Amino acid sequence: MPVAPSASHRKWGEEGVETALAATVNDRFELTNEASDLMYHLLVLLQDQDLDLTTVIENLRKRHQ
Repeated sequence: MPVAPSASHRKWGEEGVETALAATVNDRFELTNEASDLMYHLLVLLQDQDLDLTTVIENLRKRHQ
């Protein structure tokens, strides 16, 4: 049975779309703002899931050696 997305899931999705749109129109100011929001909400989402950024970074290092 699917689980309804939490507020942090929805916010992360919203910020992802806004970041992509800012990049599409080449608006560096808005892209910077939206990327900042996206990263903040990613950190909130990770915390909600009992993950931390260090774990994600370690995973990136392993995958891109």
